[in-house]
Amino acid sequence: MTPEPDISGLNTSRRYNQWLGGKDNYSAERESTATIVGVLPNMMAAAREGRAVVIRVVRHLVADRGIGQILDIGAGRPLSPNVHEVAQEANPASRIVYVDNDALVGVQHRGVTLSGPDGVAEFVDGDLLDVEAILADEQVRSVIDFSEPVAVLLGSVLHLVDDDERAHRAVRTLIAALAPGSYVVIVHGTFDTLPAAVQAKVQALIDSGEHGVYRARGRDEVAAFLDGLELVEPGIVSSVEWRPAGEVTTSVADAMCWVAVARVP
Repeated sequence: MTPEPDISGLNTSRRYNQWLGGKDNYSAERESTATIVGVLPNMMAAAREGRAVVIRVVRHLVADRGIGQILDIGAGRPLSPNVHEVAQEANPASRIVYVDNDALVGVQHRGVTLSGPDGVAEFVDGDLLDVEAILADEQVRSVIDFSEPVAVLLGSVLHLVDDDERAHRAVRTLIAALAPGSYVVIVHGTFDTLPAAVQAKVQALIDSGEHGVYRARGRDEVAAFLDGLELVEPGIVSSVEWRPAGEVTTSVADAMCWVAVARVP
């Protein structure tokens, strides 16, 4: 039976989808967005830059580095172009597993995600904080061969984990399971680029508990997740600075995001 959406409270997945231009949101998400945008007028543009850089990274890893397998953890609701569409455009045989802990995200992916005939695109219920279960999942392992290089996407998901120890443990566990030549991709929100007064206002919103969990991290904190890996050029940079395609219309300050792609040696 398809779960009915609970529209009585804030759903951060629906709100993020709203920021990306999706239509699946309700009054709780719209009210939260209005409050956040009152402090961060460019929040929606920042979210879209974070999504756009994921698409650029996927295209680069598949087309230029020969990656044919992708594990997208914290995938969020489908919104074209989706990761599998970009990957399979570059390599029709690409194999993709989307993972998310929101049941309705799973319903939507299973309803609209259509792989090309030569590749695979599947959805698996899972949570980054139980990464062992993701790695052991039979469906994941039927699609992803962990003895071969794979790209793990952590796009706009680590900043939803406010416990540093659990976040680092999850990433370490993932990296330990990856074959040499694999890649880890982190897209992570930051307040580094904001004036101190704005940081204080945003932190007050977070501390209120009314807008969901959010743990902005600094550049050095993002780098710590990838200790021992080989950073791909241009290193840890803003979402608008990672191999931009075309004219950049969002500033580094407004993008509020660090991006890193690192290779497992």
